Amino acid sequence: MTTTADPSDDNMTPTGDQPGATPPVDPATQRCGLIAIVGKPNVGKSTLLNALVGQKISITSRKAQTTRHRITGVRTLAGTQFVFVDTPGFQTVHANALNRSLNRSVQGAVQDVDLVLFVTEAGRFNQADAKVLALLDAKVPTLLVANKLDQVNQRADVAPWLQEMQQRHAFAEFVPMSAKNARDVERLLAICEKHLPQQAWFYDADELTDRSEKFLAGEMVREKLFRLTGDELPYTSTVVIDQFAEEPPARKGQKRLVRIAATIVVERDGHKAMVIGDKGERIKRIGTETRVELEKLLDAKVFIELWVKVRSGWADDEARVRSFGYE
Repeated sequence: MTTTADPSDDNMTPTGDQPGATPPVDPATQRCGLIAIVGKPNVGKSTLLNALVGQKISITSRKAQTTRHRITGVRTLAGTQFVFVDTPGFQTVHANALNRSLNRSVQGAVQDVDLVLFVTEAGRFNQADAKVLALLDAKVPTLLVANKLDQVNQRADVAPWLQEMQQRHAFAEFVPMSAKNARDVERLLAICEKHLPQQAWFYDADELTDRSEKFLAGEMVREKLFRLTGDELPYTSTVVIDQFAEEPPARKGQKRLVRIAATIVVERDGHKAMVIGDKGERIKRIGTETRVELEKLLDAKVFIELWVKVRSGWADDEARVRSFGYE
């Protein structure tokens, strides 16, 4: 993966060899549009985004609210550029400052887009789904993406459920699918294309995301943190990148070196001990797994240092939430 700017620049955009990326196309024939991916927590939005883009740019875990920022993913195929906006799961349980910030992100993402992908689990719909659906403008075309179809035991049960869903909202189309199935993803892309306007692309053909390498590094640490602590650690833990610096290759043919220093922020001393683990084994593993994945993502040699700090009550402090990079 190559980059388009200095790694210290927060607006730097990772790029790379995208499957299906094409040479320049006449702007007069180009098609492009914004597509918001919305849904309650844990319906597979980030997994779907990664599949649609063809590259991992959004972190995933079983913990609710793993995604905390609007993340733009770009896929360019032939004459069409898809600009996907992944959003946090709309939170209806806790009303702290962090969740208010995340919900504002969702509400902002569904405005001024060309298409909405409303993601839910195939055959299921509850109050949390309904609250997200209520945010959607009837004037914006919306696809019902019935995800996790592979987990449905009786496919025949999906048909009456789809009829019920049509009564809830005037969906443009139904797309029962699994984000893990490549053919399903291709079919969804083809359906999305029909709803995008004819206009010039927003990004270069080989761009994958508008997020910086620094941002992606913080997200990767947070993913490993959640995956390796499971339900033991509250979702309010977060990661702050203190340093992100690049050193050029020492010799021709070598990869650049990226040095990263990050702080894992938790709310209690007990959480700090949990993250560090017995004799530091857990935080060492978090660092190792982050480094391995970042080296692939950034096409660089990565050196990473991690610390853990306690900031009690930060998730309900509006100023601190903003200082940690939330909108």
